[in-house]
Amino acid sequence: MKLDARTVYLFALLLLLCGGGVAARAQAIYEMQEGVETRWASPENPKGEKGRGGQAAGGRKGAPTIPIKAGESVVLAEAKNTSGMVRRIWMTMPDRSPQMLRGLRLEMFWDGAASPAVSAPVGDFFGVGLGQMATFDSALFSNPEGRSLNCFVPMPFRTGMRIVMTNESGRDLPELFYDVDYTLGDRHPAGALYFHAHWRRENPTTLRRDYEILPRVTGRGRYLGTNIGVIVNQAEYFNTWWGEGEVKIFLDGDTALPTLAGTGAEDYIGTAWGQGRYSTLYQGSPVADEGRMRWCFYRYHVVDPVYFHRDVRVTIQQIGYLADHSRGGFYRTGRKLYRAGPGEVEMDLTKDGKFERADDWSSCAYFYLDKPENNLPKLDAAEKRLAGL
Repeated sequence: MKLDARTVYLFALLLLLCGGGVAARAQAIYEMQEGVETRWASPENPKGEKGRGGQAAGGRKGAPTIPIKAGESVVLAEAKNTSGMVRRIWMTMPDRSPQMLRGLRLEMFWDGAASPAVSAPVGDFFGVGLGQMATFDSALFSNPEGRSLNCFVPMPFRTGMRIVMTNESGRDLPELFYDVDYTLGDRHPAGALYFHAHWRRENPTTLRRDYEILPRVTGRGRYLGTNIGVIVNQAEYFNTWWGEGEVKIFLDGDTALPTLAGTGAEDYIGTAWGQGRYSTLYQGSPVADEGRMRWCFYRYHVVDPVYFHRDVRVTIQQIGYLADHSRGGFYRTGRKLYRAGPGEVEMDLTKDGKFERADDWSSCAYFYLDKPENNLPKLDAAEKRLAGL
């Protein structure tokens, strides 16, 4: 029997929820777990209370949205003194500008933790960076028509959860539509992990210092993947190819050299010889704008798990490629390039080859961890997130 890609994904996801072990029994969709209840948090029932949804305007769609004023924080969903699972999050807003997509901060707290496990700009969290919308469909996130944000990542909690949106854009958001779909009373296996997400940006990156997709995290868990945004530094590198850098994943005490090493940026997301626009379940590039020299791309390790037992760190090199069609700008300006590799060796511009470079990189990394808090830096201020978009 031949299985389509979506069926394969659903089977893999069921195994993920059960801990991924061969002996683990995945619950079939026609079965119920005793004592588990379904809830939706939305503007029509923000607390997800039983029998209290859709009260406004006599039940005739009186409260489909909420406003979030500049500087205001709003709790989108909360559960106390219970276990459960966040299963789906959807949202949209009329203002989908870079200022709003990068200026809205989304945070998630598990089991009463003081610091968030998830802290990211809302647009980047939902799978596309650079403060822009793009149509795509992946296993974990989607934007079906370029107007909405969807997340399907399973997020277990043991004693409670809280999801908060803060408007750091500098202007009021008149309307936010949203659903947070979750269950209460779930019985999780002892090894169930907490979901985390971390956003960061370097503009520009530093020559010969690899960009950190995920700074070192301590604990036991699973690296789930990332989405990345790149804005090419055209003033320095013109229209040269930027994506020769290899992804490196340092596991369980790795220092100078990683255990896992890729072969190039486009290779990491499953394509080759350049990078156009596409989306598939686990890898894709929703934005491939060669005119503005901007790219957004993702890779999710669902069927190829990346486990760590002590710590993990994920980086990508900043390496470009010089070829015949891209030499002109360097001849005209006299700008120098330095060969990829040790030392500072000036490149012979008459020859093709790899060179060290520095561009504007940003990313949102996703991982599971055996604790509800992590040791990562706090989210950058909105001014830094928004600069240059």
